[in-house]
Amino acid sequence: VLGSRGSVVPIFARQIARGGPVTVTDESMTRFIMSVDEAVRLVIDSAFLARGGEVFVTKMPVIRIRDLAELAPRSGRRPDEISIVYIGAKPGEKLYEELMSGEETRRALELERYFVVLPAFRGLYRNIEYDYPDIVSDHVSRPYISSEEQPLSKEELRGRLRTWGLLDEWLADSDHPDRRYWPGDKAEEPRCAF
Repeated sequence: VLGSRGSVVPIFARQIARGGPVTVTDESMTRFIMSVDEAVRLVIDSAFLARGGEVFVTKMPVIRIRDLAELAPRSGRRPDEISIVYIGAKPGEKLYEELMSGEETRRALELERYFVVLPAFRGLYRNIEYDYPDIVSDHVSRPYISSEEQPLSKEELRGRLRTWGLLDEWLADSDHPDRRYWPGDKAEEPRCAF
């Protein structure tokens, strides 16, 4: 969710404010993105649509993280003044997101805005009828994985950032207290000896 606590935007902004470099895990890393408004809409729609036990997955655009880093406003600096450094994946970090696996496609439906993954153990939900408005298809054939979707172009991404108001706010929030934290971002606190 770009612009939220877990977003990479505040990290890039802080790095740029310090004069760089901007650190990117891997050149091929991809992520699904949505705005805060779209995330709220998912929660509200899910509460309205839910029948019991299913999972709703928003259809979202995909970006390359390197494109986001390259589009980051440079705070009055020339683009060549702030370098981008590829640092490698952190332990447990994936290069892509998998929101619906191949196994889950066998029990998924497609709605206009969402995929619906029905419960694997239907015995618990046997008396529930999974009927939804706007069913596009009752068969989903492909897993929903960011590395397998066409990413937005840089211009499309720039347009989304502008529409969501993130280009204007990008640097203003670089020291926001809700910024995402990674171990090693700040000095470790002394540990208790016992």
